[in-house]
Order: sequence, then C-alpha cells, then structure tokens
Amino acid sequence: MLKDSPAFSGYSVDDIPKAKQFYGDTLGLEVSESNGLLTLHLAGDRETLIYPKGDRHEPASFTVLNFPVDDIERAVDDLVARGVEFERYAEMDQDARAINRGGGPLIAWFTDPAGNILSVLQSA
Repeated sequence: MLKDSPAFSGYSVDDIPKAKQFYGDTLGLEVSESNGLLTLHLAGDRETLIYPKGDRHEPASFTVLNFPVDDIERAVDDLVARGVEFERYAEMDQDARAINRGGGPLIAWFTDPAGNILSVLQSA
C-alpha cells in the first residue's frame, strides 16, 4: 500500500527562524517556509520537514540527517569556515577535524541550533 508513496522524514526544532538561517545560510540548502513549517529541498528531489515545538522540543539523541560527500575533509573545513562546530565523542576514534576514522564510513557529526545531530559522511 505505501511502497509508491513519496514518503519524507521530519523532525522538530525550538526556533524556526534560527533553523531557517542555519539550514539556508550556514549549510547553503534550499529552504522554503509555509504555515510555520520549513521544508529542506535536498538533492535527488528529497524533502525533509522541520516543524516547531518551542519549549517542548527535545533534540534527537541520534543522527537525524546525513549528508554524503565526496571529500569529507573539504566538507568539514568548509563547514568550520561557516561557523559549524563538530561534535567529539569519547567512544569514537576521531582525528583533529573530529572525523571518525575508527571503522565504517568516514563521518563527522555536528548539531543544528536546536541540538539535533547531523553528519557529513564519506563512504569508501
């Protein structure tokens, strides 16, 4: 029944204007706003809904959005230049750029202004 449905994911933030600035200006994504909701228009005709929860918002404790990149070091350096701070996790084997090199895809995590976890990752 749902296999042909154009499903999309979504998550909450505590401040729509801050989220719009971060996703649009800092990350350089195409963002639209309608009825108090944001839509991220991602490559491959994928959309992600961002909705407000105000003071009821609780950041996700897991990665809600992954951005595959061809060159993770360049992506991390570019994001740092735009003011993004990368997360460090004691249990991970992260280098000076906070890129995890301990197995699996090369990955680095950062958060949006609401505390939701995002990543850039480079496979193989």
